[in-house]
Amino acid sequence: MSSSELNIYVQLRDRLISGEFEAGQRLRTDELRHAYNVSAGTMRELLLRLSSVGLVDFLEQRGFRMPEPSLELQDDLRQTRIMLECEGASLSIRNGGVAWEARLSAAHHELKHIETHISKHGFDGSAELLAIWRGAEMKFHTTLIEKCHSKLLMEFHENVYHRFRQQLITTDLAFSNIAQNVTHHQNILDAVLKRDESLVRALIREHLKRPDNLNA
Repeated sequence: MSSSELNIYVQLRDRLISGEFEAGQRLRTDELRHAYNVSAGTMRELLLRLSSVGLVDFLEQRGFRMPEPSLELQDDLRQTRIMLECEGASLSIRNGGVAWEARLSAAHHELKHIETHISKHGFDGSAELLAIWRGAEMKFHTTLIEKCHSKLLMEFHENVYHRFRQQLITTDLAFSNIAQNVTHHQNILDAVLKRDESLVRALIREHLKRPDNLNA
């Protein structure tokens, strides 16, 4: 994949998990290729790549469509995220040093600022603010596990994370428990800095498993 194609892939992926398209909506290759000024073959290849990671459904003779929400899939993705983040964070605590702690603290500072702003002022519905929050939220959780020394775990976590966000976009847009998220993220950081693996695992489970708060 060329750098330009990778850039389009990332842009399209972000649109697919931001709520811009309706669940089950048909993704028209011609419209998308014109929007990104690429050939039909290139756009089809990009959509096939997105379907290979579960962000697009591909049906023979029917083309590409947005996935439908599924409670079973949501629960599977949540449990998988818990397993990956618990293991990744534990390994990172063992392998990471002061530089990693500093990066995690910096990522948390950025996320806390954004989530505190939304908690105080509410979500204005803008795609820009949603993208800023999603980027900071992912950065924190990715940094949390980045010293696990497993490229496969990191790649799998990235795919699961994006599918999780896509499935729960309606809840994400509500930001109904954002104040509680601020506390949860702070508690996870504090436990990491104390090098308490058991507590970090318990806090990750608490943060991701809550049925009443899925924007985690």
